[in-house]
Amino acid sequence: MLSIRKLFICALAFVIWGLIGCLQSNAQAALLLEEPYGFFGTVNPTGHVAIYFERICAETPVQLRRCKPGELGAVIARYQGIAGYDWVAIPLIPYLYAVDEPAEVPTRVSHDAVVALRDLYREKHLQILGPELSRGNFFRGGWTQLVGAAYERRIYAFRFNTTEEQDDALIKRLNAGPNQSKFNLLFSNCADFSRILLNGYFPRTFRRSIFPDAGMTTPKQITYKLKRYARKHPETQLTVFEIPQVPGYRRESGKIKGIDESIVTTAYAIPLVLVNPYLAGGLFVDYLIRGRYHLIPKDPTVLGPDRLDTLTVHPAPQENLAIESLQVPGANETSTALSPIPANESGMKGSETANE
Repeated sequence: MLSIRKLFICALAFVIWGLIGCLQSNAQAALLLEEPYGFFGTVNPTGHVAIYFERICAETPVQLRRCKPGELGAVIARYQGIAGYDWVAIPLIPYLYAVDEPAEVPTRVSHDAVVALRDLYREKHLQILGPELSRGNFFRGGWTQLVGAAYERRIYAFRFNTTEEQDDALIKRLNAGPNQSKFNLLFSNCADFSRILLNGYFPRTFRRSIFPDAGMTTPKQITYKLKRYARKHPETQLTVFEIPQVPGYRRESGKIKGIDESIVTTAYAIPLVLVNPYLAGGLFVDYLIRGRYHLIPKDPTVLGPDRLDTLTVHPAPQENLAIESLQVPGANETSTALSPIPANESGMKGSETANE
């Protein structure tokens, strides 16, 4: 009887130890879905997407490492016009607000204030990217897209769990691989880069879609597929947050759209109807059937600069996923020409005048 009791205690201790180990090995990451803004955002309302990692920090904007205690992690994304680099990593607070500490974030900003904050941050932290970095223009992005994102647009953070092995593999892969620009607005954009990174965490989940995005990868489609995956895998613990746009610099950013939705619900529809009414009708039907799925919960938790550590708070196992009913877009998947990151081996956001 005594030996059975000892065996039971040992087994219970082993289970508790295993659970503690699992909790300690998990970290948080978040897909950052960013609304379009400005004139270019009206012409191309697909927005921008980047990925934030709690455990991964930026030794430099183009070199990654594990975070030290107290560090919030970094945002990694593909950009255009950054000295020939394909991806850049920026710490979370500067990425959103162009300052180093939450207490330094203004509650309201002017154009001159944003320019001053960005210039100061570049002088302190971005000199490694070269002295001749372009600020960017309407046609080409520049270094200003790396910092102060929340002055331009509203951002939604879709938080999910990662493991040490996955994060370490991503650090190793990005540090060892070539970091040379592959940016192409149609088939090698910010969403394509995020698709590749996410496939390292959720293999064979993220692919291009013939419908409703005409074979292109868009931020909205990537986010939808993450939510669909999380519905089938509750251990992902997907939770949605809103990071509001800081008022004063720009008018409020716009709604994020897919390709069909962009064409059908904008002025593009008028010439398309005149040139090819059958194609216009087909796109409209496809939009009604596949393109009207919703991503944002009705009342997501809002995170200001002083609450961003919430992104790294580990939710309880019983926490409900912040996922609404989804209309499946029925996307026919096509194989990607880009090489995905193997399992466990692991954009263009615009300048002040240009953005995705």
